[in-house]
Amino acid sequence: MTQVLIAPDCFGDTLTAVVAAEAIAAGWRAGRPGDVLVTAPQSDGGPGFVDVLAERLGGRRELTVSGPLGAPVTAAWVCDGDTAYIESAQAVGLALLDGPPTPATALAADSAGVGQLIAAALAAGARRIVVGLGGSCCTDGGRGMVEALGGRDGAVAALTGVDLIAATDVEHPLLGPTGAAAVFGPQKGADPATVAILERRLAGWAAELGLPAEDQPGAGAAGGLGAALLALGARRESGATVIAEHTGLAADIDAAGLIITGEGRFDDQSLHGKVISALTGRARARGVPVLVLAGQVTLGAQELAAAGVRAAHSLVDYTGSAQRAMADADNALRGLAERTAIAWEVGE
Repeated sequence: MTQVLIAPDCFGDTLTAVVAAEAIAAGWRAGRPGDVLVTAPQSDGGPGFVDVLAERLGGRRELTVSGPLGAPVTAAWVCDGDTAYIESAQAVGLALLDGPPTPATALAADSAGVGQLIAAALAAGARRIVVGLGGSCCTDGGRGMVEALGGRDGAVAALTGVDLIAATDVEHPLLGPTGAAAVFGPQKGADPATVAILERRLAGWAAELGLPAEDQPGAGAAGGLGAALLALGARRESGATVIAEHTGLAADIDAAGLIITGEGRFDDQSLHGKVISALTGRARARGVPVLVLAGQVTLGAQELAAAGVRAAHSLVDYTGSAQRAMADADNALRGLAERTAIAWEVGE
């Protein structure tokens, strides 16, 4: 009998971290019914940030805000005493678009809904506001958010005395070849011409902010929302670390005999400031083996070993194609977990 810690991130827009953890647990239980399973869904600040915290802390609230293209959407946030947890993807996530992102949506999307969530948190008495960044469909540099808070001066006044935190593991700056428009714009529907327009907009907005946020690591997170938050006095923290602290991850790792984690795509970026890297660091120090179940795996055996990962298995390999993996991701992940559990039983 082994105590197994199941701590995945979300699988893109296909499975939330909570659903992924449940699927892995169900599959593993079918393959190794004698193990003790502990589920602890994780997040790096992107989609699923609020769901993970709400499951552990409670305090889930909902608010109707402006979606990325202006239509009303229902966004969840968490109120825990005088601390509020907000997820940018709840208001401006790619999943909120009616269809695939296009150059038109890339230019039109704005972050006003995030500002409305922050205003609600302030109205509820929050003195500490943690904003999870990632998975957005906008590249407005946080202009919509700031304007929803009354403009730069109004936002600064409203946030005086508030501990504002930008929770992200993205280190990209606002501008330039590694900035918000150049790196993330294409994922949001921007073609090269649109990327150039977005870059010019961001440069102008950075000048209006009057602060050097464009040069700071993390300023490019969530289409430049990071820049606006930093300009308003926020400090940047690792999203994965925020979640780990509030889910008691360190104690769970110490008590585990095996750790299973996962995400949509397990690649080199996963090893730098993401959920998996946070897990493997402590697990290696404790001598706890780590398995990764992911939608896709691009790392080889040497890279896995160097990262402290015993093995990584992909849904694409298990189902035979990305299309089949995404069509029924929940059951596919259950099946992959069960097969991995049976193989682990044999291999012990």
